[in-house]
Amino acid sequence: MSTSSEPGGTAAGSTDGSTDGTTVAGRAFPPREDGRIVGVGIDVAQISRLEGLLERTPALGERLFAPEERELSLASRAARVAAKEAVGKALGHPGDFSWQDVTVQRTAVRRPYLVLRGATLAAAEELGVTHLHLSLSHDGDIATAIVVAERAEPSPTANTEVPR
Repeated sequence: MSTSSEPGGTAAGSTDGSTDGTTVAGRAFPPREDGRIVGVGIDVAQISRLEGLLERTPALGERLFAPEERELSLASRAARVAAKEAVGKALGHPGDFSWQDVTVQRTAVRRPYLVLRGATLAAAEELGVTHLHLSLSHDGDIATAIVVAERAEPSPTANTEVPR
């Protein structure tokens, strides 16, 4: 079998894992080693648990959500809780994190994006973050968010040697 030795190269003779021996071309997608990715955060929130917490402690909604987030559906608010947690994980848990420092907005075509303020914004700027990629989902009783924090330029201290 012939394969490329270059990172991200094509594995010309790789199989797709099928039992009939079918051969397909493939391409590896190794992780970045240049420090451009600052961190990845993921979190899940149980929608019914959030509902119970908000019913027992109505003031919690004011602590967790910005005014524009408070009127959203319960599933959307749970996804925002997950997003706020995922931002903290992607940034390495910045100190003085406030729930109101992170809000989820939507573009005209409804694509979600993050707006940071306060200590969370300061932590992102200190890390050189220029882009935050956000994915939200909810299904059944679970809401999920994934955040990828990215720098515009590679980190000068990153390991730039890609393993072969």
